[in-house]
Amino acid sequence: MSGQKTWGGRFTGGTDERVEAFTESISFDRRLYRHDILASQAHARMLGEVGLITPPDADRIAVALAEIGAEIDAGKMEFSISLEDIHTHIERALIAKLGDLGRKLHTGRSRNDQVVTDVKLWVRDAVDELDALLTDLQRAFVESAGREQGVVIPGYTHLQRAQPVLAAHYFLAYVEKLQRDRDRLADCRKRVNVLPLGAAALAGTSLPIDRESVRQKLGFESVARNSLDVSSDRDFALEFVFCLSVIATHLSGWAEEWVIWSTTEFNFLDLPDAFCTGSSIMPHKKNPDVLELTRGKSARVISSLQQLFLLVKGLPLAYNRDLQEDKRAVFDAFDTVAGCLAVAAPLVRQTKLRRDVIAARLEDGFLDATTLMEALIARGVPMRSAHEAVGTLVRECERRQCRLAELPDDVFAASGGGAEVRAVLGVSNALAAFKSYGSTAPAEVERQLLGWRERLG
Repeated sequence: MSGQKTWGGRFTGGTDERVEAFTESISFDRRLYRHDILASQAHARMLGEVGLITPPDADRIAVALAEIGAEIDAGKMEFSISLEDIHTHIERALIAKLGDLGRKLHTGRSRNDQVVTDVKLWVRDAVDELDALLTDLQRAFVESAGREQGVVIPGYTHLQRAQPVLAAHYFLAYVEKLQRDRDRLADCRKRVNVLPLGAAALAGTSLPIDRESVRQKLGFESVARNSLDVSSDRDFALEFVFCLSVIATHLSGWAEEWVIWSTTEFNFLDLPDAFCTGSSIMPHKKNPDVLELTRGKSARVISSLQQLFLLVKGLPLAYNRDLQEDKRAVFDAFDTVAGCLAVAAPLVRQTKLRRDVIAARLEDGFLDATTLMEALIARGVPMRSAHEAVGTLVRECERRQCRLAELPDDVFAASGGGAEVRAVLGVSNALAAFKSYGSTAPAEVERQLLGWRERLG
């Protein structure tokens, strides 16, 4: 068995089968095969350029690697835990095709820098895929904002009615959150996009490799400066999964809100049947399972981040086998978030507000109280005095079981205002009173909506 190992020459006997089962990573790192082949092709061509192999041999290796990739695509490669990982599988397949020439591919590199290069290439692609998914979800929210333009809904703090907002303003709030998610991923990509290959095991190599040539071939922005740092560095994985955790948190908050809004008590949303399930015993139920699972799956993503932090804490330089476990957390976090995003966009597009239900209770909850306070402030009443006066008016409304607009003029006069403050009462008047940049003022929301449509295309 030792002859199958890339490191077998040092050992006199085979590896215990239990150790092979315990140390293998092929069960999960096989998904790196395209990136391993891409990096190996670039490495082979560089070896040909610097004279460590001939250019024709470099071409033969690159072609054979492409053939191996096609065989894996077609499901023709047999995976075995005796070959540990995807890198060894590909190398052994190359040797089977090319003999001793295949054995030259690993010249000037180690599995340490090879692995981290493959993972960085994979993460780079994953970031780009996530950006596309996030952009699609942004577009879905912008479409909803346009569809529900002009609809007014209650805004909440502490899950208590606070002030009126346009539904379009509400949907655009999620567009903003998702844009920050995209910005974080783009910033993360900068640190991912640094070439590790050429650091070898930890100290570099005495062979005349050309790392800049590999950088150009693989599209990295720069080359890692310190070989000792390369094989231990998993900062990029931590940062990537942190970005995923924030995305998952945003999705979880949105899902929680829509779960609440779909209840009979709120009844704000008409969720599409295709994204809900029923009950095995209660025939009337329509359960928001997609939203609930989106909320629940955020725990998996956040736990992946915790797993990575615990994995790397206290590890000495340079490579340690502990780092094999990083890929499980990275892959699972990505798969979970990508899966949530894939169902979120169509769900948003197909969900409609129950306008009649919202409108029937829109004047409840004193949504115009803050605007009334600001009207008093505009008339010269000190802010704290205006706050206390409106609070007193609300208490009087609760005693009379009426709305602010239904109070008599003499009560308003006693508050420091007069009958003219009625001009801001009622949800529509309160909404029209907003003026500030970024507010729910109709003209401001229209401006923002147009801006996002242009930005997202």
